[in-house]
Amino acid sequence: MTTNLSRREFILFGSAAFTTSLFLKACSSNQTSTPTIATTGGTEGFKIAIALPGIITDKAWNQSGYEGVNLAKQKLSAETAYVEKVAQADQTEVLTDFARKGYNLIFAHGGQFDAAIEQVATQFPNTFFVGVNGNLKADNIASLRIDHLQASYLCGIIGASITKSNKLAYIAGEKFPATEGELRGFELGAKSVKPNIQVTSTFTGDWNDVAKAKEATLALISSGTDVIYQWLDNASAAVLQTASEKGLYAFGNTNDQLDVAPKAVLTSAVKRLDLAIAYIAELAKQKQLKGQIYTIGLERPDILFLGQFGAAVPSEIQQKAVSAKQDIVAQKIIFEACKEGGKDTRCVKKAAV
Repeated sequence: MTTNLSRREFILFGSAAFTTSLFLKACSSNQTSTPTIATTGGTEGFKIAIALPGIITDKAWNQSGYEGVNLAKQKLSAETAYVEKVAQADQTEVLTDFARKGYNLIFAHGGQFDAAIEQVATQFPNTFFVGVNGNLKADNIASLRIDHLQASYLCGIIGASITKSNKLAYIAGEKFPATEGELRGFELGAKSVKPNIQVTSTFTGDWNDVAKAKEATLALISSGTDVIYQWLDNASAAVLQTASEKGLYAFGNTNDQLDVAPKAVLTSAVKRLDLAIAYIAELAKQKQLKGQIYTIGLERPDILFLGQFGAAVPSEIQQKAVSAKQDIVAQKIIFEACKEGGKDTRCVKKAAV
């Protein structure tokens, strides 16, 4: 069973008994006890929950997280629940209520949940929290990361090979380590082709606001940008379709988004978060999940890969990206820590062949 609780239902109703279904009862204002988390032998009664910042039908980040928990449910016979559209101010309450309701494994789907995870996890030492795109690790906290930098490096190569204005841009919802890493990879890939190329970035402040996404896209286009790499959720289609209307190019993200704007999309950085989440859930059920950061890159071609190429990408540029991918997997291209402009970041180094 998968339980969908609206934020209002989730916050207003308290702990409940679990059998084959989830029952809710009204929470009294003087309630002080917290149900004990199930620790039965074997793997029966395994419960997984996920908190999502957006909607499960966005065909991007949130949908992939939701599908991951559903895949884990099927593979592991787990009981699952989710809450969508969790605002920043509500993160702590939602994670706390999941833990109180006895979920063994709680995913927080986005790096913006890190502060809430850190606050809640210490109160529930028998519950494992996983921050997707997070930056935390502790006894009962793990982070699951896709190596966004690796995929965006390949897109940077393609973008620099296609651009006529030598102006590329990156649009994302928020600025945090995962988006900064993706921007860095895009820039490094582009500069490996054209060292003097210009790469600008903008953060809309909202992953799902279509109007803001379109406005940001038009502003970049008016400044001469002709290739855009975007990482948005429900608003991603606005970027791709606006680029298509203006006769320019863009990259899909998370899902293969070629069909959203076939004339504009060069390729997509496909991130099978459903498979990654199911993998982490399986580790947790087998009691093998550790308090560490799990980073998955191009070495797992079932999870991170480039989607279909658009008609605007010639075969020789496709091959250039494929060769770079093979070099990354073979560690002939290595991304390492470095300082640039006084800031810790990552740089690319070509290993000796």
